[in-house]
Amino acid sequence: MFDERVKTAREAAGLSQYEVAAAIGVTQAAYSYIERDMRDPSLSIVVRLAKTLGVSIDYLVGNDKAN
Repeated sequence: MFDERVKTAREAAGLSQYEVAAAIGVTQAAYSYIERDMRDPSLSIVVRLAKTLGVSIDYLVGNDKAN
C-alpha cells in the first residue's frame, strides 16, 4: 500500500521520480525501489516524502484517506 500511495501522490504532484529523489536526498534508483516495494524507507525518508509530496505520513502508510 505504501508504494502505491507514494506513486499516486508523486503523480498527483506532477513530479518525476528523479525530482522526488533529489528532493529527499536519495538516488533515482533508490527512490524507484521504494515505489516498487523493493525497499522499506527509513522514518526520516518517509517524513521527507510526505513533505515533498504534500501529503501526511498517515496517508502514505494507509491510516488516512487524504491529507
